[in-house]
Amino acid sequence: MVTVSNYAVRETKDGRTFISLELNGGLELVQSMETGRFYGTSRKTSLPCTFTEEVAKSLIGSSIPGSIQRVACEPYQYVIRETGEEITLNYQYQYVPEQKTNVHHQHLVEQ
Repeated sequence: MVTVSNYAVRETKDGRTFISLELNGGLELVQSMETGRFYGTSRKTSLPCTFTEEVAKSLIGSSIPGSIQRVACEPYQYVIRETGEEITLNYQYQYVPEQKTNVHHQHLVEQ
């Protein structure tokens, strides 16, 4: 499950605006490569939507079936907010809906 944690009003290159939901995954424990100690984190991503700002605001706190997965992408530059260091990443996080199994129901009709 993922949770809608916030929303943002974003702008396209041609100046149009749209709403984006900010999604958070569950708690993950990650081991530091420097210290060997564990710390808690969660994956985050955004999801463009067609909702109005009012509807997006009302969805904060809602849970959605699925997960946030790490997927490969073209390398890009990213600045770490806390340190200002610029790094190159070749992945992004993306919302993946929960897989539903196809169940075939047979309807029996008495004749």
